Amino acid sequence: MSGLSRVIGKARSGGEEAGAHWLSISDLMAGLMMVFLFIAIALMMNANRERDYANIERDKIKKVAVAYQQNQVDIFNALMREFEKDLARWDADIDRETLSFEFKSPEVLFEQGDTQIKPLFQEILNDFFPRYIQTLRQFKESVNEIRVEGHTSSEWNQGISETDAYFQNMQLSQGRTRSVLSYVYELPEVESDRSWIKKSFAAVGFSSAHIKLLEDTDEEDKAASRRVTFRVITNAETQIRKIIEED
Repeated sequence: MSGLSRVIGKARSGGEEAGAHWLSISDLMAGLMMVFLFIAIALMMNANRERDYANIERDKIKKVAVAYQQNQVDIFNALMREFEKDLARWDADIDRETLSFEFKSPEVLFEQGDTQIKPLFQEILNDFFPRYIQTLRQFKESVNEIRVEGHTSSEWNQGISETDAYFQNMQLSQGRTRSVLSYVYELPEVESDRSWIKKSFAAVGFSSAHIKLLEDTDEEDKAASRRVTFRVITNAETQIRKIIEED
């Protein structure tokens, strides 16, 4: 008996029984067709599930991006509404992307090489900081940290190495931010917010790590490099995690 006959059986001879052999083959082919059909359906269902999952993840990512961007915009707009008329007279800017409120006049801020706040900057802080706190109070849930950042130029006394100049300026910038934070913390107008200030504010000295350059050059703008900023750091990571973990 051939191999094929052993698999599908030997054909019977004569009459209607002669077609029994071919009927077995047709039944086998029909069974295989059903198997292939079930496999195709399963693959289609799996593809649909993967597509639905991809759509869900895409929607979550979009939601994260929209929420983050809207939060940034809302904080920036609130700061601009409060301080837009003051920026020119304070020689200050608000950066939309980093939410940095930057005081840019070094001659107003500190004496060269000193950490003591000059009287004019004290007057500015007296006006600025209580309003700044009041503006940000409505965004407490989305604010992770507010940094008082000190920046210096890269120069120091002649004859000192570049490395020594960097660390001397680090000490200077840190001393200045501590002076600023200590000063605004003691303002009577923010007494009720001191627990939040202690929890959320940080004084950070960057030395000459983020110098400013003269326009269209690689040369340092030493005056512009000497500045103090108040920067809002949102808790974007926390908000992203909440959105991703939503059912």
